[in-house]
Amino acid sequence: MSLVSTAELVGTAREKDAAVFAFNVISLEHAEAVAAGAERADVSAVLQISENAVRYHGGRLRPLADAALGVIREARVPLALHLDHVTSVELLRAAPEAGFSSVMFDASKLPYEENVRVTAQAVEWAHARGVWLESELGRVGGKEGEPPLDAHAPGARTDPAEAAAYVAETGVDALAVAVGSSHAMTERSAALDHGLIGRLRDAVPVPLVLHGSSGVPEGELRAAVAAGMRKINVGTALNVAYTAAVRAALAAAPREVDPRRYTRPGRDAMAETVADYLRLLDGV
Repeated sequence: MSLVSTAELVGTAREKDAAVFAFNVISLEHAEAVAAGAERADVSAVLQISENAVRYHGGRLRPLADAALGVIREARVPLALHLDHVTSVELLRAAPEAGFSSVMFDASKLPYEENVRVTAQAVEWAHARGVWLESELGRVGGKEGEPPLDAHAPGARTDPAEAAAYVAETGVDALAVAVGSSHAMTERSAALDHGLIGRLRDAVPVPLVLHGSSGVPEGELRAAVAAGMRKINVGTALNVAYTAAVRAALAAAPREVDPRRYTRPGRDAMAETVADYLRLLDGV
C-alpha cells in the first residue's frame, strides 16, 4: 500500500539532511497530478488539504479526503495525507477518522501566550490519537482573507529563542517558520534568510517547515534545505500551471464544452510541475 505517514516521510528526509515536498490539493485533479508527478520523479511526497479547501467544498472534509486517499492507495510511490492550516478545533478532531496522519494546527495569528496554550491542547489531543502535529510561529503572510504582510517587516520573522521556548512548551512535532517567504506568490522572487534558518535549526529539536514555497526560486529552495528545512509546502505553483494550461486549451478551442478536454492539460501541467519540484532536490 502506498499510504504512509507524514511523520515517516519527514523523519526519513531529516535523517538524510533532505526535505519532503507537500503539495496542496483542492480537487481530484490536484490529487491525481501530485501522484502522477511523484511517480514521474520516483520520489515520495505529501498531499495536503487545507482548511480553505475544505471550506471551498462546503465545509465537508470527507469527500475530498476520500478521493485523495483513493489516489494515494493506487500510486506507485509512497504518499502521505496531511491536513493543512487548521484553525478549527472541530476540523482538527475530524482528521484521524478521515484518514489524516498529520495536521498543521495554525494559531499563529494569536498572541504568543494564547498560541502556546491552544497549540499545547491540540498537541495533547493529537498525540493521544497518534496524529503528528505541525504548528507555526511567526507570520507567513498571504493567506486568503488576510491583509498584506511584508515578509521582511520587523516582527514578522521567527525568533530562534522564542521558537525554542515555544516547541518546549507545546510539544509540537514540526514548526513552520517565517524566514522570508509568503503564501500565494505567483512569481518566484522571494529571498529567504538562510542564516536565520540555520539558527532556527540549531535552536529547536523538531523539523522546520517552509510555507509559501511557490514564490521561492530554485536556488533559494536548495539553500533552504541545506540550511535545515525539512518539509517544503507548495500550492500556488500548481494552480498557476493548471490555470495557464486550461486558458490555453480554451483559447485554442473556444467552443469546447467538455471539461475533460481542457482539465486534462491542466492536470498534466500540474503533474509536471510536481515532478519538477521533486527532481529539484535530488541529491540535496
